[in-house]
Parts: sequence; structure tokens; C-alpha cells
Amino acid sequence: MSRRHVRPAALLAATGVLTGVTAAQPAAFAASHHPAATRHVLLVSVDGLHQSDLAWYIVRHPKSALARLVGGGVEYTHASTTTPSDSFPGMVAQATGGSPGTTGVYYDDTYNAVLLPAGTTKCKGVKPGVEVDLTEDLDKNQTSIDAGQGLAGLPDSVLSMTDHPQSLINASKLPVDPKTCKPVYPHSYLKVNTIFEVARQAGLRTAWSDKHAAYEILNGPSGTGIQDLFTPEINSDALGYATGNDWTTDNRATEQYDGYKVKAVLNEIDGYDHSRTHKVGTPAIFGLNFQSVSTAQKLPASDGLTGGYTVKSVPGPLLVKNLDFVDTEIGALTAEIAKRHLTGSTTVILSAKHGQSPTDPAALTRIDDGPLLDGLNAAWKKLHPGGADLVTHAVDDDAMLLWLSDRSPAATAFAKKYLLAQNGTGTDINKAPKDYTHSGLSEVYAGQAAADYFHVKPGDGRVPDLFGVAQYGIVYTGGTKKIAEHGGSDSDDLAVPLVVSGASVPSGVHDTAHVETKQIAPTILNLLGLDPRSLRAVREEHTAVLPVR
Repeated sequence: MSRRHVRPAALLAATGVLTGVTAAQPAAFAASHHPAATRHVLLVSVDGLHQSDLAWYIVRHPKSALARLVGGGVEYTHASTTTPSDSFPGMVAQATGGSPGTTGVYYDDTYNAVLLPAGTTKCKGVKPGVEVDLTEDLDKNQTSIDAGQGLAGLPDSVLSMTDHPQSLINASKLPVDPKTCKPVYPHSYLKVNTIFEVARQAGLRTAWSDKHAAYEILNGPSGTGIQDLFTPEINSDALGYATGNDWTTDNRATEQYDGYKVKAVLNEIDGYDHSRTHKVGTPAIFGLNFQSVSTAQKLPASDGLTGGYTVKSVPGPLLVKNLDFVDTEIGALTAEIAKRHLTGSTTVILSAKHGQSPTDPAALTRIDDGPLLDGLNAAWKKLHPGGADLVTHAVDDDAMLLWLSDRSPAATAFAKKYLLAQNGTGTDINKAPKDYTHSGLSEVYAGQAAADYFHVKPGDGRVPDLFGVAQYGIVYTGGTKKIAEHGGSDSDDLAVPLVVSGASVPSGVHDTAHVETKQIAPTILNLLGLDPRSLRAVREEHTAVLPVR
């Protein structure tokens, strides 16, 4: 491990970070050589943000809030998120200390071979196997930002949204447990406990803000981990913007959406609930995720600005605009912490659920995965006349996850062989034809190899039967409306920032050792004086606390 304390002069020469620490600025998260006890941890996930983006921004904005955050703590420059690098396993890891094989959460939309189909009321004799959809599809009304609560005056009234979004989930869309014949809510689907549950058991207050009601999974198996859970629906209709578009299809809309969650957290810093209705005290664990950087990376253009990167790892105009936006919002959060005299008792952790790939626009190859999977099913049925499609469920972003109707070694080997034999033509960044080979895959884990990859037993009810690692630059999409994705295993997907700054943490430290975002969970408990081994996933995976001291 390489770990160094950067003196102000050296830091100035390298990035200019400490030029941002002046008497006129909030003292929070500037350099401090006297770590104090942590009573509050603010966790911030900037979805899509790479470590390279953070470094690029700080060099050019040495007086920024992000620069002060880095200068006032420990920056882990080689941090990785989960594989698959999807939002759900990424966030679950930060809250549990566990990888997908341990938590049972591989993606936000998966398949389970053991549970029964949604809507089942008489379970005896029902064939198991069901899609487990933890997206906006679970909302009672997915077109509304309040997920169906029925608030008047939306979208600006969304801060009045319930702090218990389980009530906004349509139970008829949930898979059914064959043992109880009852719907399985997201929190019940999680196999391990969360930091929020541990904090609650210690009598501490908890809060979180995220993008779907299904994020009530973070409550943990008890269902009660988060006292104040604010989940405005990001994939609802963006009122005031183009008809039919959700909050991710116009980048200004995404910024507005993120702004609601920032207001919620500001209220919580001030000691209120997210709606600013009840005075409840500042939470011990709280935070939010930002979506605007992610959409700026995915959209070809928005608001007259080009999205993504100009060349490898150099942000384009839309992304620069959103890095500025996030910096301003994080500055508002840290300023409020200082205003409320919470600087000496608050630690801020900055990271990301996932990165985004590719950061090199020249590498982009978009592939329509529909014909590939149709071809696989047709080839299988040719050998098995009258049989079912081989592919029962598929999730393809910049990785390929398949669940098969036949899980035998022969069937999984057949799927692997077929996919690696397919060549074709996709589109490049300019929508021009671009050839691809091997279905865009560099490696395929099938059957037992897939189970081994995720460290579970073959035949596990949740594990994909095939996990395909995409070649760099491959994005599976039937159109040309996005130029990047996440979910895969490339460094662009995995290499996210990880900064621990503020109370209890030394300043100006850059740690180059490889760490993982799942280590955030035990670190938060450790900072608060709680036992990291209270987390089941920490015990099972021996997840280490980050070396912040």
C-alpha cells in the first residue's frame, strides 16, 4: 500500500487543492490536523463519476467544494465498485459491506428460479421462476414523481412525499414466497442486514434519499432500517419538460430532480425530517445520490451541449456543466453543516454506485442485443422442437446477464458457444456502421463458471446462468440515444472516487492501495463507534474498514 500525507505546498503543486481553503470559506472539510469524534456521516453517491473525473475537475478548480473535500480528508485513488456495476448492487454494497453473491442483489432487474410469479395467491403446485423487478415498474404510479402518493402541486410539492415508500409499491407486481405465499418486498429480498439497521438498533437516527421507491431495500430484512427514506421517482414524467420524457432525458430536468434530494438533505442537516415538517435531529447516517452526471455521460446531447467525453477521459461541455452543478450542491451541503456547527462531528463520504463506459468516444460500439438473443433462442429451439425459449430473462447494458430456462451444463455451454460465434454490425458515436465480433463479448462465464465468478453454489436461485464481459466500448442498445452505460467490468465502470473527509479523519492523505466501495459500510459503523461485524456481509466476506486513521 502506498499512502502519503500531502503537505500544503506539495498539494498545491500537484492539484492546487489547498488554494481553495481560505478564511472566507466554510471551515468544514478544509485541512484539519486534529480529528474529532464522528456523530454524523453524510454519504454522497455521484452516480457515473470516475476517479479520473474528480482528479480532472480538481486540477482545474482548486478552490472548489470538491477540492476542499479531498484536501480535508483521505482520498482513495484506486477504489472499485461492484461487478456487475449496476446502481442496485453498487448501493447495496455501500450499505451492507457485501458483494452480489452475498447480498443476493445482482442488478435492479433480475430473475429468481425459486420464487413464484407476481400475483400468485394460491401457491400449491405453482411452477417457480419469476422476474424480480426493482425499478420504477413497482410504483403504484410510475408516471408521477411521487410514485402514486397523489400529492397536489407536483413536482415542487414532492418534498411532502412519504418517508415510508414501501406504501407506494404495487404489491401485485412483487414476486411471491412459496413458503408463505406472500409478496416479497425489496427489503425482504435482501439477504443481509444494513448499516441503517445497525444504527437503529443503537438508538441512532437514519435517513436516505434515492431514485425509486424500490430503494426501500436499504431498510434491510427488518424493513425498518431507515426512518426517513425520500424516494422521488426519477423515471416519472418530468413536468414542465417535453411530453413523454422522464427526468433523465433532459439534463436540466435531471438537475432539477437532484435539487429536490439536496433540499431534503439540507432539511435533515438542519435537524428536520426531509419535508421540514418535524424537528427530529440530524441523522447519524444520511445522504443521497446524484443522477445528473450520469445522464450527462449517457446523453449524446442535451440543452444544446454535447454529452459524454471529447477524447479519452476528458469531459465534454454537458458533463463539465454537471460537474459544476454537483460541486455547487456539495458546497451547499458542507456550508450548511458548517452553519449548523456540525463540522467537528460530521464525516462526509463521497463515492459512486457505478462509473460509466466508455470514456473514450472513439471506442463506442452500440449493438442491438435483441437479434442476438432471438437468434440464440431460434438456434436452441431448432435442436429442441416445441421447447421453450432458452433465454428466460436478460439484462444487457455494457455487460450481458442471462437466466436460462434450461440450466444444465449442456444448455449453458450452448449459449456461450453461440454468442461467441456471432459477428455483426453496430453503430459508432456518429451513428455510422461499425463491425463487432463475438457478440461484443471478451469473455463469457456460463453455468458453474458463472456461479464460481460470483462465489455462489451452482444452481443458486438468483445467480445468472451466463455472465458476459463486454469488450471495451460496447453498449447494448437498440437505438442511438445513449453513448455510454454501466453494469460491466471495465475500469470505466468500476474505477469510482472514494473520499472520506471531515471529523475523525486526517487531512491531505492520498492512498493508492486498491480498496472497494463495499468497505464504506463497515467504515461508517466504525466512525460512529459501532461494531462493523454487526453486519452479516462483513463477517462472511471479511470486509475491512477503510484505513482512515
